[in-house]
Amino acid sequence: MLKHRNIIVLCLLLLVLLFALNAKWWAFLFILMVFVGVTSWGSFDLRLSYFLTAHCNNPKEKEDKIAITFDDGPHEMTEKVLDLLQNYNAKATFFCIGTQIEKHPDIMNRMMSEGHILGNHTYFHSKSFGFFSAEKVKEEILKNDSLLFQFTNKKIKFFRPPFGVTNPNVARAVSETKHTVIGWNIRSLDTVIDDENKIFERIKSKIEPGGIILLHDTSLKTVNVLEQLLLLLQSEKYDIVTIDKLLNLPAYED
Repeated sequence: MLKHRNIIVLCLLLLVLLFALNAKWWAFLFILMVFVGVTSWGSFDLRLSYFLTAHCNNPKEKEDKIAITFDDGPHEMTEKVLDLLQNYNAKATFFCIGTQIEKHPDIMNRMMSEGHILGNHTYFHSKSFGFFSAEKVKEEILKNDSLLFQFTNKKIKFFRPPFGVTNPNVARAVSETKHTVIGWNIRSLDTVIDDENKIFERIKSKIEPGGIILLHDTSLKTVNVLEQLLLLLQSEKYDIVTIDKLLNLPAYED
């Protein structure tokens, strides 16, 4: 939370200075608006690591290595995703939702047996996640950890917050559960954009060594985009690896 604290201190100093200078009311309002704007931006952009440290790529990677990650599964479409990954000898990292894990334990077993990595994406993936208390966030993470343990027999280390939302409560919870937060620097927007070609071109334009691609294994359009993506990465000689290998960080803990 160092960046957030620095912004708070800076804004307080500016307010004191304005008060000393007997500044106009709009100057105080401007500082307040800047604080709210920066804090809101920091809450929704993991790449800023505003409230907590989020690993969104590996800028030191010089070789053609890249990671593909999937959120919100397991899902019926995950089977098709796994088929494609197997066909192209590619490994991925899946950030799974607890309620979905309970529905598809067979798919979870397949993920593990085929060498993919599992990450925590909370138990419910609630739309109200950003308003949860630290204890509620912690409960969501730990409940999902217990489900994931059934398939890994190890403690999950990787965590991706729903919608990429962070705040002081999320930071506190993650610090207590000792998870490593994983973000992305190549966002496909495959849950927002309907045109498969637009999704593919968006990803294609951002591909670079050390990148982390965000997809969702929940729709046929993403499956179709994935096949195009795997063909492209294969033609450009990219090594598609799991997050732990890209970032040199442990995915699990005994």
